[in-house]
Amino acid sequence: MSSIELEFFDGEEMRAALAARDIATVYRLLGRLGVSQRRIAQVTGQSQSEVCEILKGRRVRDVWVLERIADGLGVPRAWLGLSYGEQAPDPPSAGGEVDEGMKRRVLVAATMAAGLGQACVGLPELALPAGQPLPSRLGMVHVHTVRAVTEGLRGLARYYGGQADLVSTAAILYTRWMHVPALDTVTAQLAAALAELHTEAGWCRYDSGLDGTGHFTRALELAGQARDTYGIANAAWHAGVTLARTGHPNDALKLVQLGRCQQLCAEDPRVLRLTARLARTSATSYARMGGTEEATRYLAEANDGWVPRDAFERAGADLGTAGIQRDLGRFDAAERFAASAVHAYSEGHYRRGHTLAELLLAEIHIRAGEPRGLVLAHQAIEKVSTLQSVAARREWLTPLATALQARPGTDTQELARTARQIATTQI
Repeated sequence: MSSIELEFFDGEEMRAALAARDIATVYRLLGRLGVSQRRIAQVTGQSQSEVCEILKGRRVRDVWVLERIADGLGVPRAWLGLSYGEQAPDPPSAGGEVDEGMKRRVLVAATMAAGLGQACVGLPELALPAGQPLPSRLGMVHVHTVRAVTEGLRGLARYYGGQADLVSTAAILYTRWMHVPALDTVTAQLAAALAELHTEAGWCRYDSGLDGTGHFTRALELAGQARDTYGIANAAWHAGVTLARTGHPNDALKLVQLGRCQQLCAEDPRVLRLTARLARTSATSYARMGGTEEATRYLAEANDGWVPRDAFERAGADLGTAGIQRDLGRFDAAERFAASAVHAYSEGHYRRGHTLAELLLAEIHIRAGEPRGLVLAHQAIEKVSTLQSVAARREWLTPLATALQARPGTDTQELARTARQIATTQI
């Protein structure tokens, strides 16, 4: 875009739009100067349809995409708040394009490096906000603060779904504390606490329909720095679940198996639960690849000696098992576990999980031709529309809409159309 002088981007309105990462306004201002959507797409590495969607109001939150836009327009990355200090990280690929396969390979590489106690070079950086004061020295009170914030934000995400901006901002903000002087023991504990917060941020970005790779890789880096094998396995499990649910079960298995290879402390009360989750995700991945024998074996392993800590954990396990049984075509077993998940989620403030369980239960009833399926579908569709979870709409509501569409009847087809509309509506 050499025909545009840098001074144009230094204007007050443009600088404000860049600072706010309001790319729609940036593109509109370029349009006023006579720059076509096609030309913008060429220099920023986007498709023309993407540029059009942004102009219609779609927000750009992915750091890698923002970097491409800054570089393509020829403006300093810092003007978009993409500050890395004196030197920016190496691009993840030679051409500057970061496809989904590359992101999955980055996760696998980061998990392996963390498990081996090595630094993984070339990881995507996260933009750190500047201008916020830092403590002069850290103590355990700062570690406890990060843990309390993580727990509070996790509760919000369990109830409403989504929360990517809130959790991501907290993770990025508190990570700046890693640059503050502290005892080695405090730094290690802070790194472990931040690894958990970044894991939650990666999960919330996935639930919001965004890419969580940056946060997952940062979680693995921090957990590796703290020599926190539980944190490494936990981040690998969360990332693996997102891959299994978004159609990449083979890559999910790689992450889960790396998580299972960690030398976990048997005395840690969290380990048995995490081990069960890793096994259950292995079963999910095999079920989605048609590996009935392997899925059955890992599912049995997940339940061997496992005792749920609370209703939420019981509900999550039942929901995962119901999905596995559905994928294996065992609808009677799937119905039992889905119904159990609905009941268990109702015992606490877990609206997101409760809605997912209701969606799955309704889908199973519809696919099995049960008369009650339509009533259950009505209830579940109404509830999912109130969540801030894109994943709930994309990965749980869409299969229900497909099941409804395969059933005859005017009411069923109308409900299928409603489900499709909600599933594709931007939040």
